[in-house]
Amino acid sequence: MRARTKALLFGFGVGAAVGVLLAQRSMGRHRQDLFSARPLRRLSALGWLSGHPSVEAVRLLRDYAAWERSAVLKKRATAMIRRMEATLGEAKRV
Repeated sequence: MRARTKALLFGFGVGAAVGVLLAQRSMGRHRQDLFSARPLRRLSALGWLSGHPSVEAVRLLRDYAAWERSAVLKKRATAMIRRMEATLGEAKRV
């Protein structure tokens, strides 16, 4: 392999590793904010989770909906759960 190709592959590998670490950090931060004492942080965490449907997110949202006291945020979480379950169910059938 040429040196340039090796450098390119190394850069891609490092970039992918950093991306994975940042994604895990971001998910952890949003997971913590979902149970924050501040409603605006909880709303922000819900917004982030809405764009990342997964089985883990549905489980987390179920726990959150049981914990949440604000009717508006609880309603948003339950709507997200239904939407994610429908999306994941469709993906499973394909």
